Amino acid sequence: MRIARLVPALVVLLAVGCAGKTTPVDNTARAELRNASGQVVATATFTQVGGAVRVLVEATGLPPGPKGVHIHAVGKCDPPDFTTAGSHFNPGGKEHGSMNPKGPHAGDLPNITIGQDGRGRMESATEQVTLLTAPNSLFDADGSALVIHAAADDFKTDPTGNSGARIACGVVVKK
Repeated sequence: MRIARLVPALVVLLAVGCAGKTTPVDNTARAELRNASGQVVATATFTQVGGAVRVLVEATGLPPGPKGVHIHAVGKCDPPDFTTAGSHFNPGGKEHGSMNPKGPHAGDLPNITIGQDGRGRMESATEQVTLLTAPNSLFDADGSALVIHAAADDFKTDPTGNSGARIACGVVVKK
C-alpha cells in the first residue's frame, strides 16, 4: 500500500527533475549606451518574460529632464549623431506613439526622467518586441539599438515624437 502511494509522487519528482535538466532559454539581452564622446552613460537590460520583454534602463551622467527612449531598427551606434541606428524599430509599419491612433512603433518606450544628479531609471514591459525568433525580434538580420534622445517623447508625433537629437546609443546584444 505504501509503495502504491509513493509511485505517483516519484513520477512527479522525476518529471520535475528532468524538466530542470533541459537547456535554458536564452531570454536576456543588454545594451551599453555611450554618448558622442564614447563615455558609458546608461545600461539597459532586456528580459523575455512570456510574451513580453521587460526593459530596464539605468542612466548616469545625462542632462536633467525627461528624455525619449526608443529601440531603433539597426544594431549600429556610430557617433556623434548615432544616425547609423536607423529609424525606430517598426516591423508592423505603424506610426509613432501610443497616443497616435495609427501607432505605436514596436520600438516606442516610455520616457526616462533624469534628475539634477544626472541619474535616471526607466522600467517598462512591451509585447511589441521579442528576444526570440519572430518577425518582431530585436535580433533580426541587422540587429537593433537602444537610443536615448535629448527631449521628451510626446507619444504622438510621427516619426519620432519630437524627442530631438540622439544623445546616447547602445547596440542590443544577447547576454
